[in-house]
Amino acid sequence: MPASRTARTSRVSRGDLLRLRRLAQAIDGPREPDPAAAARRLLALQGQDFAAGCWALALRTTGSTLNDVLADLDAGRIIRSWPMRGTLHFVAPDDLRWMLSVTMDRMVASLGRRQEQLGLARADFERAAEVVSAALTGGGSISRADVMELWESAGIATTGQRGYHLIYFLAQTGLLCWGPVVRSGNGNPTQALVLLDEWAPPPPALEPDEALARFLLRYLSGHGPATVRDFVWWTKGTVAGAKTALGVLGDSVTTLDVDGVEYLVTTELVDGAAGAPATRAEKEAVHLLPAFDEYLLGYQDRAPILDDEHAELIVPGNNGVFQAIIVAGGRIVGTWRRDGRTVVPLPFAPLTPARQGRLERAATAYSRFAG
Repeated sequence: MPASRTARTSRVSRGDLLRLRRLAQAIDGPREPDPAAAARRLLALQGQDFAAGCWALALRTTGSTLNDVLADLDAGRIIRSWPMRGTLHFVAPDDLRWMLSVTMDRMVASLGRRQEQLGLARADFERAAEVVSAALTGGGSISRADVMELWESAGIATTGQRGYHLIYFLAQTGLLCWGPVVRSGNGNPTQALVLLDEWAPPPPALEPDEALARFLLRYLSGHGPATVRDFVWWTKGTVAGAKTALGVLGDSVTTLDVDGVEYLVTTELVDGAAGAPATRAEKEAVHLLPAFDEYLLGYQDRAPILDDEHAELIVPGNNGVFQAIIVAGGRIVGTWRRDGRTVVPLPFAPLTPARQGRLERAATAYSRFAG
């Protein structure tokens, strides 16, 4: 039976909202000891841009480098797949299976039309699964290019987007995931495909409502405060499912009112923040966050941290490609890019000398990460 929820709503400022989010995401406050712990804390970090995702993991730790992130990937302490929204995310291996138990049916159901356009039928997926399983069973791994060649040699066409959709479907249905690191021809790290059965433990025995509740609680633990609509957008789920999860969670979730908007947050985070007022370092910090970072992409409503007038600079042409961002006072104040070994800041307006100094320290931290 769902646990009862006791009405508990507190009115807080937008500054409080953003501070709690930075604490939840380990951007401010205590960091995680390693990238694997950062992935577990946030449940999932968007990772279609591999290099950006690696920095997203490392910046939430006590000083991990790119090599530390790659080592966690090689060891299987972090894997990458499509747990929701049809978007690649970095996740802990013991989380992926139960996440898919919540999202898989809806995601697979949405693929039928595109698969039909590509001429992909059930027999194609079954044959592709048989071929790649035979190649990988026993601890094997295979690059994207090599799996395409493997399928082609078995008479399975991969032209156009067929090859991508074969990988995507087999990951969605729990056969494959992206695991160990391989070096591409230009020296940039990518990942190889492995069998999920060999890289992730069996899923916990959860009832559907329990899995939904775990999804919401873990999302709020690593992203809260957030609205119901944020959670529904993030998971590509339903409002009904979110309400069911809230009923199960009971008093472990608290409601905040920010300018008349209702946000959900874990009671643990609110109580912990109340006992530890914001430090000067938190209030004055400047962060260099990567492209597609969860601090921006973890919510449907981005108005709390981004002014409409700057949205075009974050996603030029509204093409879905998000730029790396400069965050000060919890809000986006510019973008940045890397030019060789140099961080090039592109603030929306000139920074104060104090913020400029903090930005330079953030650039030093990024350089240390990238080596």
